[in-house]
Amino acid sequence: MPVPNLRLTRIAFLVAQSLLVASAAHAQTATLTTEQTLPQVVVSETALPRDTGRNASVGGFGTAPLLQTPAAVSVISQQQLQDLQIRRIADISRLDASLNEAYNAVGYAEQFSIRGFALDNASSYRKDGLPIASDAAIPFENKERVEILKGLSGLQAGISTPGGIIDFITKRPTATPLRSILLEASERGTVYGSVDFGGRFDDKRFGYRINAAAEKIRSYVKGADGERQFVSGAFDWQISPKALLQIDLDTQHKSQLTAPGFQLLGGTDLPTGVSAKTMLNNQPWSKPVVTDSTNVGLRFDYKWNQDWSSTIAVNRHRLLRDDYAAFPYGCASAGLFPGFCANGDYDVYDYQSTGEVKTLLSTKASLQGKFATGAIVHQVTLGMDTLRRRDEFGDCVYGTLDCAGSMANGTSNIYQPVVVPASTISTGPVMLQRKGNEQSLFVQDILTLSEQVKLHAGLRHTQIERTQFGTAFERSYVLPSVALVVNPLANWTLYGAYSQGLEHGGVAPLLTTNANQILDPSKSRQQELGVKAELAGNWQMSAALFQITKPLEYTNSSFTYLRNGDAVHRGVELATQGKMTRDLTIGFSATALQARQRNTDDAAQNDQRVTNVPDFRSALTLDYAVPTIAGLKLNGAWNYSGNKVFSPDSVARITIPSYHLFNLGARYLTSVNGTATTLRANVDNAFDKFYWRDASSALGGYLLAGAPRTFKVSAQFDF
Repeated sequence: MPVPNLRLTRIAFLVAQSLLVASAAHAQTATLTTEQTLPQVVVSETALPRDTGRNASVGGFGTAPLLQTPAAVSVISQQQLQDLQIRRIADISRLDASLNEAYNAVGYAEQFSIRGFALDNASSYRKDGLPIASDAAIPFENKERVEILKGLSGLQAGISTPGGIIDFITKRPTATPLRSILLEASERGTVYGSVDFGGRFDDKRFGYRINAAAEKIRSYVKGADGERQFVSGAFDWQISPKALLQIDLDTQHKSQLTAPGFQLLGGTDLPTGVSAKTMLNNQPWSKPVVTDSTNVGLRFDYKWNQDWSSTIAVNRHRLLRDDYAAFPYGCASAGLFPGFCANGDYDVYDYQSTGEVKTLLSTKASLQGKFATGAIVHQVTLGMDTLRRRDEFGDCVYGTLDCAGSMANGTSNIYQPVVVPASTISTGPVMLQRKGNEQSLFVQDILTLSEQVKLHAGLRHTQIERTQFGTAFERSYVLPSVALVVNPLANWTLYGAYSQGLEHGGVAPLLTTNANQILDPSKSRQQELGVKAELAGNWQMSAALFQITKPLEYTNSSFTYLRNGDAVHRGVELATQGKMTRDLTIGFSATALQARQRNTDDAAQNDQRVTNVPDFRSALTLDYAVPTIAGLKLNGAWNYSGNKVFSPDSVARITIPSYHLFNLGARYLTSVNGTATTLRANVDNAFDKFYWRDASSALGGYLLAGAPRTFKVSAQFDF
């Protein structure tokens, strides 16, 4: 316990330091004497800066209206993050039906899929448009909004999986003083506190934004407890009316025991009689996964004239991780790998990988402007970006032997846990095991052909150098993107788009005949038709019809990892939000998806459903301002997920049942001693439904149960 206490002391010191900085800055901008009159406190939901959710940068190069972006993009604003008390990517899935969990274990790095394709923690996540690794929980305290591009992102990002990318936009200094403190408590004694301070110094050219947080975690999974601390700073320097320099930095420490999932009983049946609170990583020698992550970003914007501007940006991301687990896998007594024994027994492996270091250094430079050639107006972006990635780790160790031939420590049971002996293993020497360099040149031209018609044409040339497990290769690829946009009315947009994407080839998993072999990068292709509208009553509506085709990778019946055939995902996405009445705001998202494996010569795989992908998913949210009680708002959410398959095998297909979830909440805006105060309360999974939220094929296949009924209450003070 002394170590967590020391860390909490450090974060308390950082928070106090932030308070002093913010207070000093505020004192420079305004001095209040005892003879002055305090301004009247107006209670409203505009105490913090709000993004309207009508603009995003993830769909192209630079911020643009969603209405004019020929891609499926959703934006989760800061106000939504606060009102629904969202601090995990998983919680965003209640707002966007295209987002699903994909081996998202409690206490570990969050993992997701979009449009049925699993995101890559090494390439599918961005901070202000630059790549970051998602091998540790991504903090939300310093994020202004979350932007999600659904579908291929070859032009925008180069290498990323076909599902899309998630971009986290950081908070920037505010024009007026901002002081906000949030205190929260949730299930089983989790407590959380954060501060958010922003403003300008006496010299108005300089601005600041400070965020800090500390959290004691007591998960609904009994034993998956931990703690987290975070602090960040963002600073602006308006060097001249044309030149702006921005700097941001953040650091986070997190320590938490991870909660592994279940496997099929006897290799054929879903576990029954189990609880979502069950902890399988519950040995006396179990240790928490410890991560320390940092980001340092720099951006320089220069406006040459009314039509032309340029940007140079760089970000360095670094992750340190000590990874531990008493890992449940297989049933040696019955020869099941994977799969638990029919009576609930499972083998326990002591997994340790300490001293992991992952670093990403990314840069981006672009020039944007517009000009005319005759009657055609061109809006052009020219640029280049680079990414340097280095991964250092030792040989991972399971049980008493290395990864090539592991041996279990002993056997436990999902119903009656058994203590198994600890091993004496340790991670092998940490060394550079994986490295890669990417360089890209990109160009996009948005041609205004008439008042109603625009043509978006783009091209990216990407060169890849990659070395992993002794295998090295170098490749170059060209990724085109084209879209036709038609505006029959000013508030209606129709578009058709074609694009190509690129992703790294998979790595053959352990226990396959070609373990650690790297497949070549592969191209994906997407066709999409869409319609968007902005209507009266603040309504936003969108619909997209798409097909994505990517090469299929899997482990065949001979335990060889290979590429064979295609994964073809066809779907329809619908989204709308706006005011139904003066007091009632609704949001709705739905995705119907047919994800199939095609063109293989393997009868067990061909024409089968892709695992862990529901055919239909929907999310409905309601927000109601109670007219008879000023300041009181009620909210609710209904989420539905259709069934999924756990295995695509046509003979031994296992289906995961569909489920409905209901969440309820309320917030009350008032004033306490002259301070604007927002009180919030939320109940997730209000009817305490047991369901399998995740049925991933990762690591041999695991089932992860959804959280039971959980409560959150918080108080936010803005002054």
